[in-house]
Amino acid sequence: MDAIDEIALVRRCQDGDAKAFTALVTLYERVVYTLALRMTGDREDARDISQIVFMKVFKGLSGFDPRRRFFSWIYRIAVNESIDRLRGRRPADPLDPQLASTDAPEAAAERSERASQVQGAMLDLNEDDRQLLVLRHWLDRSYAEIGEALGIQETTVKSRLFEARQRLGRALRRRGVNEA
Repeated sequence: MDAIDEIALVRRCQDGDAKAFTALVTLYERVVYTLALRMTGDREDARDISQIVFMKVFKGLSGFDPRRRFFSWIYRIAVNESIDRLRGRRPADPLDPQLASTDAPEAAAERSERASQVQGAMLDLNEDDRQLLVLRHWLDRSYAEIGEALGIQETTVKSRLFEARQRLGRALRRRGVNEA
């Protein structure tokens, strides 16, 4: 969706159009869920966070400035909720190691193991590194979009993303994962 359509949708929501809000939820539910899942490593937390985010969006839409990008605004809400959830988590809370798959059992088991290792390594990283990696590699955002969402220059995004990838690689190696 381009920025003009998004602004029109947000304005319709601000005018009380429930269908427009449903359209915004449909447009961003996967993005919010994926971000929350990659930040927390837990499906239930990701579902809860998604619901909280959309409740906050609904309540806060009247104060949203349409001159800003909606993605950046909802992204910030989702990151803050994910961080709050992580801070409130007890150290003994387990991660969800399974990612659903309909492939052959061997391939699914291998992919699930790899995903579990990557998720564990992601959780070893600091919040800033996780945000960068999730935005670029799971949400497929451009450097410019990442910069806007995080409030940093595009060149800074590139250098920080390079460093985050290096740290992720080291975390994976510590977990015994070799590059494939």
